[in-house]
Amino acid sequence: MSLSLEVRLAVLFVVGVLVGTQVNRGIYRLAWFPRRIGPWTPPEEKAPPRQWQDRLPIAGWWWLRRESSLHGAGFWVRPLLIELAMGLGFAALYAWEVRGGLAPAGSQGILAAAAGRVHAVYFAHLVLLTLMSVATFIDFDEKTIPDAITVPGTLIGLLLAALLPESLLPVVNARGLETLLLHSPQPWPLGGNRVESLGWAIACLGGWCLALLPRTWTLRRGWKKAFQYLLASMFRHRAWMIALGIFIVGAIGIAFVWQLDDARWRSLYTALVGMAFGGGLIWAVRIVGSNALGQEAMGFGDVTLMAMIGAFVGWQPSLLIFFLAPFAAVVISVVQWLTTGRKDIAFGPYLCAGTVILILKWPEIWDWGAGIFYLGWFIPALMAVCMVLMWGMLSLWRMVAH
Repeated sequence: MSLSLEVRLAVLFVVGVLVGTQVNRGIYRLAWFPRRIGPWTPPEEKAPPRQWQDRLPIAGWWWLRRESSLHGAGFWVRPLLIELAMGLGFAALYAWEVRGGLAPAGSQGILAAAAGRVHAVYFAHLVLLTLMSVATFIDFDEKTIPDAITVPGTLIGLLLAALLPESLLPVVNARGLETLLLHSPQPWPLGGNRVESLGWAIACLGGWCLALLPRTWTLRRGWKKAFQYLLASMFRHRAWMIALGIFIVGAIGIAFVWQLDDARWRSLYTALVGMAFGGGLIWAVRIVGSNALGQEAMGFGDVTLMAMIGAFVGWQPSLLIFFLAPFAAVVISVVQWLTTGRKDIAFGPYLCAGTVILILKWPEIWDWGAGIFYLGWFIPALMAVCMVLMWGMLSLWRMVAH
């Protein structure tokens, strides 16, 4: 017997609030400088003893106000609102998606009738939004995004693509209801070199694993020394063993899904390319911006964050998110300035906000932007031109500033 929509929304609200408690825990415990804030962590030595009601979701933060002398006045407001927002967000997103909100006007019924697809997409979005929530507030607090969020998050995105191939964004076109895949808006090619696609997929994974390694790059002593320092820095710590293990297990998994040659392979391949494109795009901006400005343009956490997002949504939405993020930045930076007086900018939250905008306005955004992706391989060339123009403008800005 199926539950009524009202009951499902109530259950999802409770689940969202409970997830929100762990989001708060992650914000304070996964940060570069962990803090003992929250009812589920050991209290500070000078903190009053914890009580049972402190552990109640939402309301517990009201009682934890007594620790304001340790953590600052009003420290409890944000985590309280996060838990409430997660509960409301889980329920509201479900109500919207289950009614076909991801389909264009006039086609909602087509998507709403595909209950399995709707719930697969919804589950993937919940996971992505939860991960982005932790990353966003850590980035606001410290201007860092820990790998402890983005690395497992990326692997989860790839795993979901393989296990739930319909979890990628849906599109409704003349061919009917489809999943957004690597070649969208064009149909998936029936032929093609399948071995080549396997090679590209493993290359995407290998590039991501290499990107996770610590690196030192300097040209002060020439190109030869630069590469020697680079290799030494990458393999100096044991991180390379973890990355190698991820690559080996991941490559075996990719090969297994590839030989199935069905919807799971198409979805996983799409997610891998989305991961590589999303991370590569932000990495390119970081390199070009840093070179032009003579200082770090953005942190590498933004690169791994966008790679994670790309694994969940694919490469086409990643490109659209990249252009949506600056508009979100204007709104968020103004709100941040008005509420905290801070003028510093963290780019990660704007990428996350751009992702939320893309999901909520997906039918309109895809209807507007789908034509761009008929350009095929012309798109990378266009992006290269944009990078050159960005380097020129930032270099000019640097000269004017000095």
